[in-house]
Amino acid sequence: MAGRIMLERGLWILVAALLVAVVWVAFFLPEAEETAQPPHRALPLAAEPVGGDFRLSREGESFELAEHRGKVVLLYFGYTYCPDVCPTSLVFMRQALEQLEPDQLEQVQGLFVSVDPERDDPARLDEYTRFFHPGIMGASGTHEQLQHAGRLYGAAWQRTETGSAMGYAVDHSSNTYVIDRDGRLVEILPHGSDAEQIIATVLPLLTED
Repeated sequence: MAGRIMLERGLWILVAALLVAVVWVAFFLPEAEETAQPPHRALPLAAEPVGGDFRLSREGESFELAEHRGKVVLLYFGYTYCPDVCPTSLVFMRQALEQLEPDQLEQVQGLFVSVDPERDDPARLDEYTRFFHPGIMGASGTHEQLQHAGRLYGAAWQRTETGSAMGYAVDHSSNTYVIDRDGRLVEILPHGSDAEQIIATVLPLLTED
């Protein structure tokens, strides 16, 4: 039994790796043909996360986290030009969402907050997040709005000039924040938390109607 579980988990990780490669080709390679982008440098949390509501923008309209009361929110801070950790985290989120029953899926919302508003316009954010799963939405905002949201969740990021065709990278912390149906931060999943770990965290937070 244990061997079968390990095999299934290994297959999920293999599928995740293949999907990350597809994302890299679809969203990153066309912009970086001249020189290679250096790998992402993970940053530690900037402060102790306390959670809370914030306001950003989505597809040119105001976006408020509080609008998603009644759902479990999987929150991630990153950017679409990230070459490795962002697609990996979103693939695991996708795999978790795909394993939920329809009534469970209705109670979960993935949220990808871009900390690179100069390049991640609404159209790109929407295309990027929908590539992973329709249950994941993208949002961004002004630098002031992003800094406020980042402080609430301890998220850290910094722009790094690379000299590559991309111009710059954004090193950032890479955690998935789990927010319960009442808007409370209840869990911080570190980078590399797979679909099985996400599901184990999310399921106890859902209703059983």
